[in-house]
Amino acid sequence: MVKAPYWALFWTQFLGALNDNLFKNALVVLIAFRGLRLGGMDTPSVVAFSGGVFILPFFIFSAFSGQIADKFQKSRIAFWVKVSELGIMLLAAVGFYTQNVTVLMGVLFGMGTHSTFFGPIKYSMLPDLLPETELVKGNAYIELGTFLAILVGTLAGGFLVSLPSGPTLVSFGLILLSVMGIAASTQIPEVKEGDPGLHLKWNPVPQTWATLKMAHRDRAIFNSVLGISWFWFLGAAIMSMLPVYVKDTLNAGEHTVTLFLAVFTIGVALGSVVCERLSFKRVEIGLVPLGTLGMTFFLWNLSQADPTVGPRVVLDLLGIACCGGLFIVPLFTFIQSRSERAMLSRIIASNNIINALFMVASSVFLMALYAWKWSIPHIFLLLSVINLLVSGYIYSLVPEFTLRFVSWVLVHLLYRIEIRGHAKVPDEGPALLVCNHVSFVDWLIIAGAVRRPVRFVIYYKFAEIPLLKYLLKQAKVIPIAGAREDAVVFKSAFEAVSRELRAGQLVCIFPEGALTEDGNLNEFKPGVEFILKTDPVPVIPMALGGLWGSTFSRQKGRSLGKMLSRFRSRVSLTIHDAVQPDGVTAGGLQKEVQGILGRPR
Repeated sequence: MVKAPYWALFWTQFLGALNDNLFKNALVVLIAFRGLRLGGMDTPSVVAFSGGVFILPFFIFSAFSGQIADKFQKSRIAFWVKVSELGIMLLAAVGFYTQNVTVLMGVLFGMGTHSTFFGPIKYSMLPDLLPETELVKGNAYIELGTFLAILVGTLAGGFLVSLPSGPTLVSFGLILLSVMGIAASTQIPEVKEGDPGLHLKWNPVPQTWATLKMAHRDRAIFNSVLGISWFWFLGAAIMSMLPVYVKDTLNAGEHTVTLFLAVFTIGVALGSVVCERLSFKRVEIGLVPLGTLGMTFFLWNLSQADPTVGPRVVLDLLGIACCGGLFIVPLFTFIQSRSERAMLSRIIASNNIINALFMVASSVFLMALYAWKWSIPHIFLLLSVINLLVSGYIYSLVPEFTLRFVSWVLVHLLYRIEIRGHAKVPDEGPALLVCNHVSFVDWLIIAGAVRRPVRFVIYYKFAEIPLLKYLLKQAKVIPIAGAREDAVVFKSAFEAVSRELRAGQLVCIFPEGALTEDGNLNEFKPGVEFILKTDPVPVIPMALGGLWGSTFSRQKGRSLGKMLSRFRSRVSLTIHDAVQPDGVTAGGLQKEVQGILGRPR
């Protein structure tokens, strides 16, 4: 159950996003239908200029906003950001009353600045407000709230401003939402400052570069940022194309545009909730490739859709958006769980900078394709191809995504898995995982269950099987052989284990040295003692249950029969408390694992 302090943050961000979109769409409609001008620009130019005005603060202030959020108490910053929002909206009321576009552009810049400072706060606070088992759910609800606020604000802004007293109604709504946002922000609890000794640097150019380099330190984090930014590239392109697509391809009117915008927004929200359900209370980046493949398929399908078949178009848009939710929620959660807490806000700020760059690039990309006379369906087809290529590139750089995807699909397709004690694996630092060895897929199940990357010690001949060779290489497994079988492989395996532990990684070994032939636990080999003698790290005993008799175990019987009889059977992975390395023996660990297997649930 998500705790009450989280909901104060949720409603604060929801009301802010609602206010943003209420104001932005009311302004766009006012400019478009009342012919308001700015200088010598015509109406379309003013609308395009307004988009740049809103996004400009993300480039100017993001680096500084990340520093502020890391140095000071985030709840107090949130309060003052919401107070500033009230002042900005009072100015908006003046702008709407006087129909002064210059004032309204200033308000738009102010709201962009408001969002720039609040963004790092909301995402960096989540790990402090929620236990790790609720972090995926928290992010899912944040995305749900954000996109629902975009939908409601967009619809309300266009509707209210079109009424005879529209500007007055919009102004009243903006001020009311600001006051409600302030009230919600007062309920956000205090959390520990990330880096109270941080020295603030004001110059935006070098500090922006320094912030981007900070995110680049961890390749997996940086590629997660790129993944999120790519989603915003796609999202911005699709949202921009929908009005043109409806008018020129579907020959429909404004109400259809509104319907499609609603479908897309609801789809992302729905995908975020589905992601939370499929993640089983842990950071599940294995869903990221699933979301990518889904977006690719639905973009391609949309490019082939018959314009006269409206339901297909609606389903494709819903599919793209829903898969987008599956895509971005795990990435946000992954960044929060993997980043150092002292610099999390600055990493979120770097994410905002790159998001903004990609959204600008999306506009330039579309302008170029329009200039070259590309049709909207052809652009959808091109986006589906680029999405597949970009995703493949990202996953090749971060094999952890691919491995988690394969393990997630395999485990959840074949079994109903229950993980007990997953929080007992430390979030950082070296540890040696020891587990019983029941089947050929033990390592994949553990890889999908443990939140951190794990280096598995596996019999070297498995790493030479053609179908498994690539996957095992990407998983950075450590091949091992018996000392008498191949002394060179034996020695290099222990050297590799030592290197990984000294680098702060998790290493998993199966001390039995071979699969069980009868379902019972075999004697643990003394290799574990040799490892701990060289690198005394904590040892985490684990036990797999329910796998004996499966297709991948050595129980006799036809594979097809075993597969059918054991399909979707219940499997468990129980993780025990860490044992300190002093005095650990192979026999003692064997008794520990046997005890886990013999204990009732």
